Amino acid sequence: MDIKKTAKIFKALSNSNRLELYLKIAEAHETGFETGGECCVADIIGCLNIGAPTISHHIEELVNADLITTEKRGKFLICRINEQLVAEVGKILVLNRLDKNPIR
Repeated sequence: MDIKKTAKIFKALSNSNRLELYLKIAEAHETGFETGGECCVADIIGCLNIGAPTISHHIEELVNADLITTEKRGKFLICRINEQLVAEVGKILVLNRLDKNPIR
């Protein structure tokens, strides 16, 4: 993964509301085996202390960073975690940690 794409991902997650939204989607993904890892935005909107227009903006930023994908089903917006990207970012973080000398 190139540096610009990695920076875009971390920039998207640097906003606390957006990070909280992403984590709620990830939580629904992990617990939603029977739903195929899908998360309906309407199901988590009440957990967040931000308005629907702001949530829409944050979802757009997460999509632009390729962290999630979305699908409209009628009036509902369904979000899914991009598992491949999560794995790539995880590898970057582990590799960077292993490349450094231990702090003494």
